[in-house]
Amino acid sequence: MVRTKRPLDGVLLFDKPITLSSNIALQKVRRLFQAEKAGHTGTLDPLATGLLPICFGEATKFSMGLLDADKTYRALIKLGQTSTTGDAEGEITATGAALPDEQQVRAVLCNFIGEIQQLPPMHSALKHQGKPLYEYIRKGETIERPSRSVTIHELILERFIGDEMEITVRCSKGTYIRTLAEDIGHALGCGAHLRGLRRTAIAGFKLENAHGWDQLEAMSMPQREACLLPLDCLLQDLPMLELDAVQVTRMAQGQKLAIDAGLPDGKIRLYGAGQFIGVADLAGRQLAPDRLMSGVAKSAACAG
Repeated sequence: MVRTKRPLDGVLLFDKPITLSSNIALQKVRRLFQAEKAGHTGTLDPLATGLLPICFGEATKFSMGLLDADKTYRALIKLGQTSTTGDAEGEITATGAALPDEQQVRAVLCNFIGEIQQLPPMHSALKHQGKPLYEYIRKGETIERPSRSVTIHELILERFIGDEMEITVRCSKGTYIRTLAEDIGHALGCGAHLRGLRRTAIAGFKLENAHGWDQLEAMSMPQREACLLPLDCLLQDLPMLELDAVQVTRMAQGQKLAIDAGLPDGKIRLYGAGQFIGVADLAGRQLAPDRLMSGVAKSAACAG
């Protein structure tokens, strides 16, 4: 009997195609890999494409850092037109305002670098009283929502021709690029909306290392599995610590360890016999287990 689902651990850098929601893309990839469990790390709108890391199995335990990580986008902005949704999906209206020249565009873009305030769009998955905002706007309801601070680390004008410009944006979590496009259009006095969006990086992960749907579908299962990155690729910014067998067992049993390893307080990557086993919290010289691989706990139980 063919098994349709199986335990599978690892991280896939997936190049999400246009029109698919992040969740539908996730389910298609999970079925292709016949994986029991999978999750993605940061939603992309259906009209957006690009990097969508997908975590299989145990990797879902350690993916939270990517949700908080900086992200980089390539955005196509249409000047002189506004949209009811802030992007090409909504009703488009021409403003009739004069278009800016490149010098004006560059001057305005400089004003958006650093910490800025954004009003989250109604056409978003941000929740109010347990429901996403887009459910309210579909019923004609507008919810009052506070502005919030986001950070634009880098904003580069890649191309400017007539009524279109293409920019690269490296920004903090929670940044809405469609809102950024609208705000840039407002600052230029001509209005604007987002025509296209492609995510090119999340933290240290790059789109150039991602795999597309057609590419994955044409592979054999062993070839697909070879595309997976190890779980600890999600934690490369954390200091690491190697434990001996006794220490691994004690951690798996929920015990704290007295450690004098010269490491800073905070999250620590743990290894035993060269194998990644999980994450612990270090405070002073006390090391406490945080999230461990399931197999570590089972091994400890057998040893006990």
